[in-house]
Amino acid sequence: MSAPTTQTDTDKVASRHTGQAPARAPRASTGTYLRYLGVLAALVFALFPVVFILSAAFNPSGTLSTTSLVPNGASGVNFSTLFELRPYWSWYRNSLIIAGFGAAFSVFIGACAAYAFSRMRFTGRRPGLLFLLLIQMFPALLTFVALFNIFSALGDVIPALGLNTSIGLILAYLGGAMGANVWLLKGYFDTVPRELDEAAKVDGASHARIFFTMQLRLVVPILVTVGMLAFVGLFNEFLLASVFLKDVDSQTLGVGLWALLTADRNKYFGPFCAGAILASAPIVLLYLSFQRQIVGGLTSGSVK
Repeated sequence: MSAPTTQTDTDKVASRHTGQAPARAPRASTGTYLRYLGVLAALVFALFPVVFILSAAFNPSGTLSTTSLVPNGASGVNFSTLFELRPYWSWYRNSLIIAGFGAAFSVFIGACAAYAFSRMRFTGRRPGLLFLLLIQMFPALLTFVALFNIFSALGDVIPALGLNTSIGLILAYLGGAMGANVWLLKGYFDTVPRELDEAAKVDGASHARIFFTMQLRLVVPILVTVGMLAFVGLFNEFLLASVFLKDVDSQTLGVGLWALLTADRNKYFGPFCAGAILASAPIVLLYLSFQRQIVGGLTSGSVK
């Protein structure tokens, strides 16, 4: 019984008949090694803060000066200290409520405006789109003094909508909910064939019926994308929340953790890192759950 023919033997036989040398596997070039080295350096650069915060959160000493990449005697004492010192779960609830309702309403407002700009033809349509793009160039910090005066006066008339309230902060966020969101949504609405609208109009459907019963179902990827971007932005927002929210129980995670850290940066660094780890959970879970819709919505809306 003869031995099985290997790939090398086959290459030798073929080279005898053709007169050519057998093909060799290509060797990795220097540029390939440099690319791998660059990727490795980027990973180390990106993961170092995460590893450092994880180590500090589980370091029982809980101070900045004694934190190392590998904690000695890891424990959850920083988590229990955080829950005893501050109303952390109240901050968590406030952040989820403000970011959730703010994202939902901003998506609805942006979708209504984008549908009007995409499907309707009216005077000032193009200048309106350019104006929305123009106002995005001005930093939101310029409006903080005006917002503070407006909601301070509004709170004297309607206390539930004034300063130090979640509803007032949501309304302030919704004031800047359009802009880039409308452009993303409009680009995706433009990809939906207009023949669908015309067929629905022949059957007697109005613009509102077309929008709510047909168009919103066809643009779910971009709605998820805009909703995710809005939720992450509002969940991490700090400056305006620090101006509006002064009571400890009404603060968000960013404002509360910042106040904890500034009380004693070295002493409370461990509890601060513990709170930061817990605060990152909703963002990570949402990105993992909707990453396919996010990529599809961004590419389709931006290309159009």
